[in-house]
Amino acid sequence: MKVVVFVVTFRPGRRLSLSRQFLLLQLGVITIVLLAVTMVSVAQSRADFVDVHGQRMLAIAENLASTPVVRDDISAAQASVILAPDVDKARALSGASIVAVTDPKGVVLASSEPETVGDAVDVAASRAALGRSWTGDLTFGGRQTIAARVPVLKADGTVTGLALVAEDYPAFGSALAAAVPDLMFFLGMGAALGVAGSWLLSRLIRRRTRGLEPEEIAELADNREALLYSIREGVIGVGPDGRVTLLNQPATELLGLQGDSVGKRAQELPLEDNIRELLLGTTNAEETMAVSGSRLLVLNRRTVGSRGRPIGTVTTLRDRTELAELQSQLAANQSITETLRAQTHEFYNQLHTVSGMLQLGDFTEVKTFIRALTRRRAEINGEIARHIRDSSVAALLVAKISLAEESGIELRLDNESHLDPLEPSLAADAITVLGNFIDNAVDAIAGLEDATVFVHISDRDSMITIRVSDPGPGVPEDLEQRIFTRGFSTKPAPAAGRGVGLALVRLVCAKRKGAVTVRNEAGAVFEATLPHSAVLP
Repeated sequence: MKVVVFVVTFRPGRRLSLSRQFLLLQLGVITIVLLAVTMVSVAQSRADFVDVHGQRMLAIAENLASTPVVRDDISAAQASVILAPDVDKARALSGASIVAVTDPKGVVLASSEPETVGDAVDVAASRAALGRSWTGDLTFGGRQTIAARVPVLKADGTVTGLALVAEDYPAFGSALAAAVPDLMFFLGMGAALGVAGSWLLSRLIRRRTRGLEPEEIAELADNREALLYSIREGVIGVGPDGRVTLLNQPATELLGLQGDSVGKRAQELPLEDNIRELLLGTTNAEETMAVSGSRLLVLNRRTVGSRGRPIGTVTTLRDRTELAELQSQLAANQSITETLRAQTHEFYNQLHTVSGMLQLGDFTEVKTFIRALTRRRAEINGEIARHIRDSSVAALLVAKISLAEESGIELRLDNESHLDPLEPSLAADAITVLGNFIDNAVDAIAGLEDATVFVHISDRDSMITIRVSDPGPGVPEDLEQRIFTRGFSTKPAPAAGRGVGLALVRLVCAKRKGAVTVRNEAGAVFEATLPHSAVLP
C-alpha cells in the first residue's frame, strides 16, 4: 500500500537571514552598552573634575585668605576697592571662574565679578564660618560651580570673613563631546567584533542546521509532523541511548502507549519483551512479527544515520490481525480444495477401474475390489478417528493422506497423537499449521521412493503441539529463520503463491503467542505450538 501525502505551505515575505539578525542584535547590544559606558564615563569625569578642581580651588582660597591685605582690610569701608587687585590677581593666576571675599554671613565684600558685590551667598552648609575650610557644590550668580571656602582669621583666631574661589562645571555637551572620540573608537571596534562574531556564529549555526534558516526549520518540522501523523502505519524512532525520539498516533494506539512516551527510555515503556528487543536492535529487520496485546503486528526496523554517524533506528508497525484471520481461513479453504481435487482424481480412477471390470463381466473382482477399497478407507478413517476427535482436523488428515498417495508418499499419524474437539477459531489455526507443514514435507521429498511423512498431534496442558517430519534433505542452518519469511522459497524459480505457507504458519503462531521451529533429524522436523487461549478479541 502506497501513501501519497501532499503538504501545502505558504511562504511569508522574505525575511532577514539568521546571520543578519545576529549582526543587528549584536550591534544593538553593543550600542546600548557603549551608551551606558559613555554615561558612566561622563559621570566619572564629573567626579574626577570635582576631586581635582576642588583641591585646586581650595589651595587658591587658602592662599587668598592668608594674604595680608585681605586679612587686614577685609573690614575696611572700601573693601571692594582695596581687595579687588588681589581678587583679580588670584583669578588670573588660577583660571577660576569666580573669586570673592565675603563677610562671615556670606555677603560678598569683593568679587572678580563686581556686579555680585553685596549679594548674599548661602553658607549654611559650609563650616568655613566655624574656622574650617570647605569644598563642594555652590550656586553662585545663578551658576552651578565647584567651590572652596576658607575662613579669613585674625591674629586671635576670630573669623572675619571668607575667601571663596569657584569654577563652573563644564556643560554636559562638552563632556559628551570629549567622550565622542573614544565612543566612536569603541563603537567601531564593537561593530567589527560584532560582524566577525556574527559571521562565525552564523557559519556554525548554518553548519549545524544544514544551511536552513529558522523559518525553514520550522516549516520542515511542520511538514514532518503533517507527514508522520497522516500515514496509517505506526512509526517509532529510538535514539542511540535507547530513548524514544519519535512516536506518531498510530504507533501509540498499536502499542497501547501514552502520548507522553517521547523522551522516555524504551526499557521503561509497557511493551512486550519481543517488541522492546526489536525496538532496541541495532541492525535492520524486515517483516518481523510480534504480538502486542490483542494485535498481531508486522515490524520493519531500519538503522538511520547522518554524515556517517548512526543516530538511531526507525521502526514501522502494521496491524495484521484481521489479515491473519483471513489468510488462515483462506489457507484452510485452499488446502481443503486441493485435497478434494486429489480425492476426486483418486475416486475417478477407481470408478474407471470398476467400470472396466463391469464391462468385462468380472463381477466377482468388482466385489472384491470394492470391499478392499471400503476396508482400506474404513481403516484409515478409524485410525484417525481414534486419535483425532476434532472433525475438521481429522477430515484434513484423511484428505492429505489421499493427496500424498497421489505423489507416491505415505502419510502416517503417530500412535501417540491425541486431539480433543477444538473451538472453531483454534481449529482453523490448527488446520492452517498442519496443512502447510504437510504440504511443505510432501514438496521436500517429492520423487523419493518409499518415502514416509510422520505426523504427531498432541493436546496437553492447554497447548496443542503439531510436529511433521520428513526424510528429505533437511533445512540448512543459515535458512532456518529465513524460510518463515514471506516470499522466501528454496525452489529455484518459485511459482506464484510460494513462500507464503510457512510465513502464514509463523503469523498464526505469533497471533496465539505460540512458537514455530525447525530442526534436522534425519530430515526436517517442523514443530509448532498453539496455546488454547487466543489473543484475538
